[in-house]
Amino acid sequence: MAKKTYNEKLNTSNDLPKIEDLSDKPEAMARLKGTKMLVAAPLQYNEIMAQIPEGHVTTVDRIRSCLAHQAGADVTCPLTAGIFTNICAHASVERGHDPIPYWRTLKTQGELNEKYPDGIDGHKLLLETEGHTIIQKGKRFFVQNYEDKLYQHYTPY
Repeated sequence: MAKKTYNEKLNTSNDLPKIEDLSDKPEAMARLKGTKMLVAAPLQYNEIMAQIPEGHVTTVDRIRSCLAHQAGADVTCPLTAGIFTNICAHASVERGHDPIPYWRTLKTQGELNEKYPDGIDGHKLLLETEGHTIIQKGKRFFVQNYEDKLYQHYTPY
């Protein structure tokens, strides 16, 4: 069986989105702070990531919050969020057309994503090209003052 392309993964939702009831999992409820957890589809991440304009950024956490709010859930699965944003990034590059600005989606606290196409160097270059300043803290890289550049249009707060 041939390995799926990133675009095939992006466009394969299986039974997603779905909301899982965590009420019988007290550890998960405490860690995730809720009883209803959305497992969103990859295309839902892609849709939001595609909307972030030049000069702005967002974080995976903010996208998760938005998706949970839209679905009436308490939280969105953090594990699949990381996997699906990575799929969106790689699918965009793989397509070669109709790109999404995946580089504008950062990890928690404005951190660059080493799993994006071309790793940290590629992520850093794309952000710097748009005028963002990247700072290094130990082995990790962050957009300086990313909070000032957060895009607000979809935020449910």
